[in-house]
Amino acid sequence: MKFNKIVALALALVMVFALCACGGGNTDTKTDDTGSASKVDTNTVSVGAIVIARDDVPTDEIYAFVSTIFDNLDAITAQHAKGAELSLEAAASVKGVPYHPGAAKYFEEKGFKVDAVKEGAGNGTASALSFGTGGESGTYYAFGGVLASFVSGKSDCKVTALTSGGSQANVEDLTNGNVQLAFVQSDVMNYAYNGQRLFDSPVTGFSVVAQLYQEQVQIVTTNPDIKTVADLAGKKVSIGAAGSGVYFNAIDVLSAYDLKESDISAVYQSFGDSAESLKDGKIDAAFIVAGAPTTAITDLATTKDVYLVSLDDEHIEKLCSTSDYYTKNVIPADVYGTDGDVTTVAVGAVILARDGVSEDAIYNFTKDLFDNAEAEVSSHAKYGELNLDFAASVTSVPYHPGAAKYFAEKGYTVPTK
Repeated sequence: MKFNKIVALALALVMVFALCACGGGNTDTKTDDTGSASKVDTNTVSVGAIVIARDDVPTDEIYAFVSTIFDNLDAITAQHAKGAELSLEAAASVKGVPYHPGAAKYFEEKGFKVDAVKEGAGNGTASALSFGTGGESGTYYAFGGVLASFVSGKSDCKVTALTSGGSQANVEDLTNGNVQLAFVQSDVMNYAYNGQRLFDSPVTGFSVVAQLYQEQVQIVTTNPDIKTVADLAGKKVSIGAAGSGVYFNAIDVLSAYDLKESDISAVYQSFGDSAESLKDGKIDAAFIVAGAPTTAITDLATTKDVYLVSLDDEHIEKLCSTSDYYTKNVIPADVYGTDGDVTTVAVGAVILARDGVSEDAIYNFTKDLFDNAEAEVSSHAKYGELNLDFAASVTSVPYHPGAAKYFAEKGYTVPTK
């Protein structure tokens, strides 16, 4: 656990512990009559630096917060000198304001009885979760923001949506503790869990919350002469950031048509940058993998005629036979105003959670999400694509216990760790 992330848990209202004094005796330099410098102490007064928490933060979470800090003071001091000033005596010495039960429990284990404990505190279910989404031009960010706002407004689970570099970055942020929830492509999720392609070794510190909707592999162009994947040969094509999930989707599609990366003039750009390059005529086509309609494409369509390249059944079958992560998908003509439906392949958009997030927090998040999906379609069309069958269909990576509890109540059995 990263200690600079732990500090973000302390929020407001009831005592957790006293850290150290702010201010105190300092040493100044003084020059005597001979011009020689000597050091003298400066006397002043100080007040304590206090960590406080909301009453409704669960006892277990505050206990974990306090114990992690005081049981690891050497490691904290290596990151910041103030760690050396922390002591149990000072931490447990506050009078006049009661302690949170979680903090009191830890100090009592260490032989320190605090002056007072807040009655009734520590029994809530409040949780603060950071949610890694994606870039501002993609569906992850748009829909993730809607989900975060909705769940925060309906429950004690407060969720903050954050922009990110996409699926691979989100897995890394989950692993490092920078976020507690994240959107990830289903194929990238499996690469991480099995230590393949983007990941040198297995990453197993996460669990599935739910699979939400299909993310289409969209090949976008402003050139009406590019009608098939084979037409991309020799063209300047954006295939996502180097090493990204989109990059491997592009490589897989090209390979199904017996094209290599060297057969195109590859450009490595994000969704937004790809759209700008298409708009400015700097590239001929771009691979964009996101739930349709995608902001980057709809924005482009306001200034340019946009065309999507279809995949034929023969090559879709070839692609799906080499990878379990793809399924055939059709983008209706009215999504972007194309001349006809566009046939392509898709991967799933999955929400993952860190294993350490409490069961109650993930249960509440999952319940709020699916119990209110139908009523929230007006806030984002992706709500209309949510269904329990698809949400509980992941078999390759285990589910978080909180999500599994919700799905079990709805009659679905999912794998768990």
